[in-house]
Amino acid sequence: MLDSFQDFAKAFSSWIWDWPLLVLLVGGGLFLLFYSKFIPFKYLKHAIHVIQGKYDKKEDHGELSHFEALSSAIAATVGLGNISGVAIAIVTGGPGAIFWMWMSAIVGMATKFFTCTLSVMYRKDLDEENTLAGPMYVITEGLGKKWKPLAIFFSLVGLIGVTPAFQANQLTATFIEVLGTKPENQFITKLIIGCLIAVLVGIVIFGGLKRIGKVTSKLVPFMVIFYMISVFIILGVNYDKIPAIFNSIFSNAFTANAAIGGGLGYIIKTGVKRAAFSNEAGIGTAPMMHGHAKTKEPIREGLVAMLGPFIDTIVVCSLTAFMILSTGVADITDANGVSLTLSAFKSVFPNAISEILLLIAVLIFSLSTMFTFSYYGDTCLGFLTKPKYGHYYRYFYVAIIIVASIVTLDVIVNIVDSFFAMMAIPTVISTVLLAPKVRKAADIYFKKLKEGKFG
Repeated sequence: MLDSFQDFAKAFSSWIWDWPLLVLLVGGGLFLLFYSKFIPFKYLKHAIHVIQGKYDKKEDHGELSHFEALSSAIAATVGLGNISGVAIAIVTGGPGAIFWMWMSAIVGMATKFFTCTLSVMYRKDLDEENTLAGPMYVITEGLGKKWKPLAIFFSLVGLIGVTPAFQANQLTATFIEVLGTKPENQFITKLIIGCLIAVLVGIVIFGGLKRIGKVTSKLVPFMVIFYMISVFIILGVNYDKIPAIFNSIFSNAFTANAAIGGGLGYIIKTGVKRAAFSNEAGIGTAPMMHGHAKTKEPIREGLVAMLGPFIDTIVVCSLTAFMILSTGVADITDANGVSLTLSAFKSVFPNAISEILLLIAVLIFSLSTMFTFSYYGDTCLGFLTKPKYGHYYRYFYVAIIIVASIVTLDVIVNIVDSFFAMMAIPTVISTVLLAPKVRKAADIYFKKLKEGKFG
């Protein structure tokens, strides 16, 4: 019976992360992209000015600065998917899959603009210092109480979807591989590593939203720059292959032979799927963070949120892709996922240094995701019960880290992936229905901006 359940969980996870979710996310995203008339993309420079604090006002309501909100949201998206997911995309879909990752990121930027604008537009003030935000509040406040079942559905699947099982399990496995731990010593080693990870995560998440924001605002720039420098060194060694990389990406994007598993549709699906899994546009997680930004202008935070998919997919995922393609390791090894990325590092750096560099990257990327995901779970539990009870989710969250570190959790990971995907259903539905509200607010905001009314 257990085997049957495991098979069902695996099959359902594969199915929902296939065409059903891609049609929902890409279809909804394309509608929002064209509905916005691409206008928000004209104001990316303005978004950078917002992040720099040019429009900050102390009296604005909210718990996080624009930069802290963006950093916290990026902390959740820039994770193992950027290291292992890109490698899987290249192996299964060929270099052309990267082109479709880029296209998906552009669509995702439009989705993030709408979802995060709505999150600020329909957030609830809990008291003078604290707010409640996320798709569940967008649904109940924006669409009305009759839509509350959709908000409850989002929160229920969110409780499972944002658990740290995958991150904790993969991070521990990476440590075990790098340390070369003998099989007979692996259980106790995993337990120790799991407890240490739980302590590190606990120190941050039990400090609440503001501590998460402060930590991630310092951690995210460091981890992106650290990874960029490491990859740029590898690209510097293989600089002569960079033109060929661009050629292979664009030429294989429309060539069926590039995919191991099938034709052109398979290549597109592979790239879009990996991008969706990585930048989470339309899933509904980022609005729970961006909704806490200190601002009176929802459009302003929507513009900031747009930068998330750009940084996550077009910058960080591309770095991994270029590194793998420039070293040619995908053609000479059967490795996949993190192992393939490690092979790329080893092609330039000595074994010990490459393992340390990748271990640091995996550690930082995993921890940053776990910091932010915990707050998403708090928000979901708080909505289902009362906001004051949301923090109890953190105890469950820390316990999952330890359990996931010491046991094989294939069935759990499949369940978590499935629930995570289902969060997109209420998010996209509510966003499309409320899109006219965003466009009306955008017209007003951009008119004021052109008139110089914001200083």
